[in-house]
This record gives sequence, C-alpha cells and structure tokens, in this order.
Amino acid sequence: MKKVKVLNVEIDNLSKSEFLDKLQSGVVFTPNVDHLIKLQKDPDFLQAYSISDYKLCDSQIIWYASKFLGTPIKEKISGSDLLPAFYYHHQYNTEIKIFLLGAAEGIAYQAQNKINYKVGRKIVVASYSPRFGFENDPAECQKIIDMVNRSGATVLVIGVGAPKQEKWIFRYKSFFPHIKIFMALGATIDFEAGHIQRAPSWMSQTGLEWLFRLYSEPKRLWKRYLVDDIPFLLLILKQKFRTIRNSQFAIRSYKKGVN
Repeated sequence: MKKVKVLNVEIDNLSKSEFLDKLQSGVVFTPNVDHLIKLQKDPDFLQAYSISDYKLCDSQIIWYASKFLGTPIKEKISGSDLLPAFYYHHQYNTEIKIFLLGAAEGIAYQAQNKINYKVGRKIVVASYSPRFGFENDPAECQKIIDMVNRSGATVLVIGVGAPKQEKWIFRYKSFFPHIKIFMALGATIDFEAGHIQRAPSWMSQTGLEWLFRLYSEPKRLWKRYLVDDIPFLLLILKQKFRTIRNSQFAIRSYKKGVN
C-alpha cells in the first residue's frame, strides 16, 4: 500500500531509506496529530496540504492509529529525524544546497554552523530567522524570497510552525525558481541548533514525545496537547467504525448479487 488514509489525509507509506532514495524534488510535509486536527477545520490549511508531494508520518500516535485502522504505516519519520538523515544522505552531493528559514533570531545561523561542521562541507549555504508575524508583511516576505534566490540554495527548509509554514510555501512556492525541494519541518531547526532539547528516544518510540515537549514548554503547548488534540482519538474511532460498516455493507451486497 503506497498511501494510508488517516482522517482526511493520505500519508505516504514509505520507510525513511525508501523516501530518501525516492526524493528528487517536491514539497514535503510531516503530518502529526496537531496537523490532522487543524486540517478538519481550517480550509486554507487543507488547501496548502493539497500541493504537498510527500506527506510523512511525524507521530508515533498516528503510527499506532494506522495499525488500529488496519492499514499500518511502515515507519514514523519525524522532521527532527528526517533533516539529519537528509543531509547525511547528501553529504557528498554538491547539488544539494540548503537554506534554513525559521526559529528565533540567530538560532538558524547556529543550526547552519553545526550542520556544516557535522557534514564536513557547506551544505547549508544560508539561513534566516524571520521576525514574528513575518508572513503578514509583504516586504519581509519579499526580502526572504530575495535572500533565498540569491543564496544558490536548491532546498528550502522552513520551520516556523504549522499551519504557518505550510501556508507560506503554498503562497510563495512559485517565487523560488531554483528550489527543487521544500520541507516544512517545525521545530527541527531549534533541535539542530541545540536550542530545544529533543525527547529521549524511548519516549519518541512509545508515543510519549508530546509529554516531554509539554513538560519542556508548558505555557506554549498545554492547550495544543490537553485541549485541541484530544478529539483525535474520537475521530479515529469514527473512521474505524465507518470502515467496518462499509465492509459489512460490501459483503452483504456481494452475497445478494451472488444469490
């Protein structure tokens, strides 16, 4: 199965290695539970999602949900795992030149230096941390477009949070003639800079990464995890029961046709 439908999103059923071998160009989004909840009620976000060429499972909870639905996804591929896998995969590919856009002032530059040091070449050619509310300032957006286009980058990694980053790519994608790959990766730039600590691997693998992030940033994330995202479980149950009803109806219809 090439795609797995979870609520109203079809997620690509690829392992990380399969995806890295396959990716030559396109727009990459990494849906998590918060994305899926927002996609139920934000038509502009859903429209932005329509341009993505790849949708990768960025949540162990979504991975569990796919198994519950009877259509298991091969692997969780979080943005924070994807970016390092991507730059090591292209360590010697000089066609890959990354621009980092996101995080607080100076953080993207720190991430740029750390990534380049690890890779051993200038794979990240430039970076910029836009000010808060930049997406509503046409002059600031034009400044970013000009910076990216002058940088020689072929890959744009944007991490300013959902749904802002996805909507920004949707709106401005056509302004970047040299960018072959767009990746919306949330807090990944902060992780690369060491500005935000990642959850221990055991928490990530058991679906408890949200709890670690809530503990780390309670003021910013409490509403997301404790209020906004709770309906996800009910929506998954509804999808499961709907699938069962449809299957039973199909079986009854088939038996009637045979008889």
